[in-house]
Amino acid sequence: MTTPRPGRAPITGPTELAGQGANLALATWVFAINFWAWNLIGPLSATYTKAMSLTSTQTALLVATPILVGSVGRIPVGALTDRFGGRKMFTAISLITIVPVLLVTFAGHIDSYALLLVFGFFLGIGGTTFAVGIPFVNAWYEPARRGFATGVFGVGMGGTALSAFFTPRFVSWFGYIPAHLIIAVALALTAVLVMTRMNDSPAWHANTQPVVPKLKAAGKLAVTWQMAFLYAVTFGGFVAFSTYLPTYLKTVYDFSITDAGARTAGFAIAAVVARPIGGILSDRLHPKFVVMLSLAGAAVMAVVVSLQPAPELAAGASFIAMAFFLGIGTGGVFAWVARSAPPDRVGSVTGIVGAAGGLGGYFPPLVMGATYDAEGNDYTTGLWLMCATCLLALVYTAFRLPGGSNRRKSTSGPTVTPGSGVGAA
Repeated sequence: MTTPRPGRAPITGPTELAGQGANLALATWVFAINFWAWNLIGPLSATYTKAMSLTSTQTALLVATPILVGSVGRIPVGALTDRFGGRKMFTAISLITIVPVLLVTFAGHIDSYALLLVFGFFLGIGGTTFAVGIPFVNAWYEPARRGFATGVFGVGMGGTALSAFFTPRFVSWFGYIPAHLIIAVALALTAVLVMTRMNDSPAWHANTQPVVPKLKAAGKLAVTWQMAFLYAVTFGGFVAFSTYLPTYLKTVYDFSITDAGARTAGFAIAAVVARPIGGILSDRLHPKFVVMLSLAGAAVMAVVVSLQPAPELAAGASFIAMAFFLGIGTGGVFAWVARSAPPDRVGSVTGIVGAAGGLGGYFPPLVMGATYDAEGNDYTTGLWLMCATCLLALVYTAFRLPGGSNRRKSTSGPTVTPGSGVGAA
């Protein structure tokens, strides 16, 4: 085993740092519980719609609003992670997210749509943990296993599945206010766990350069915007479905709030399982092929879903297949980033790409709500637009992005420079 050294000494050969598995597992949990908090509104959208007599557009806006901060906020959070490290940033975000969770509880209790929008906006802070975790876990793993590491960390997006399944049930079992207090307490306990049990990798070193120049430097890289576009389609599709699906299932198939939540949880779990598969396949194949498979499959399934397959088996299989294709795509994109991002710009690149992914999930619910055909009770227009977007991304990936051999340029690890934080996101 070769132990990473500070400064500019390269990491050579397979490297396994003591504690990497425990820190990966803990980071995945922090990601999951914050994503649960980020998605608190979506599973209860039908309840809010009924209590406040909301239109489909108002409901879509309510569901999409938390995505905004969770997306844009990843840009500064990624850069701040380069400076302060994952341990401090995970702690801070978990604690800060408690505040909007409690405020959303208050707004929902008094049936205030305006306050739900405002407080839901800040609820998005929990969604920024993605930009903390990617550089954090990559610092613990050698380049040949970063597809695996980012894939496993990506399982934390299953927090949306936990929220979809348990949030409506918690409200039914314990009441509206206690259900939200449980999440607030879980966030507080998670912050304590991080402070006492989590460590930054010995290969990580603080980057004390000003944030704005780092973001500008990352913005000048072609790979930043190439991967941002692909992540906006793949992860954005996952976020859009995992937040809007309870509304969709209630509207189209007339499921109860708990039944819709359970089926949404199944969708999210399928994507969660598929993400590390996408990362592992990208370690073996070139990520380009994984991403192309993801986009082609998602395009086909968007058309299938638009035909409103019958429940339970046909519809369930269609949504699970959609989730699988989107999931392997999210794993493939960040495995691709791992091959291309300069070591000293990882947090910044991750922040921008992650923000694009979140923003990719912000607009589809609004489009779905705006294009809903009340007379036909369908979302055909929105789903066909998704299909067209996936096909556009597929053509772009096939003909405009490099691919081919899976062999890396060097068998040695990345040069660990002061301030780099990690090798690649």
